[in-house]
Amino acid sequence: MFAIVNIAGQQFKVSEGQELFVHRLEATEGDNLSFDEVLLVDKDGSTKVGTPVVKGAKVGVTVIEPLVKGDKVIVFKKKRRKGYRVKKGHRQHFSKIKIDSISG
Repeated sequence: MFAIVNIAGQQFKVSEGQELFVHRLEATEGDNLSFDEVLLVDKDGSTKVGTPVVKGAKVGVTVIEPLVKGDKVIVFKKKRRKGYRVKKGHRQHFSKIKIDSISG
């Protein structure tokens, strides 16, 4: 059984027991959340496709780690022969969640 769900503005294909990183959620460790913006549910070959969401479908998750930093991304700008160089770095914040249940 799997579902396609919209979490924090991104679409994820999830199944029960799966752990994944999503954009940072305003939650603490151990919180139970449910997302009702489910776009597709597949259960044993029978597929329900929403228009735009499947009515009554929910995905229950548990927050494992509320703040995880991603890999550093380096942004380097240069203009040749002008002496212009700028180096900046960025680390995205993520939340690690575990999919507990898919209903619908």
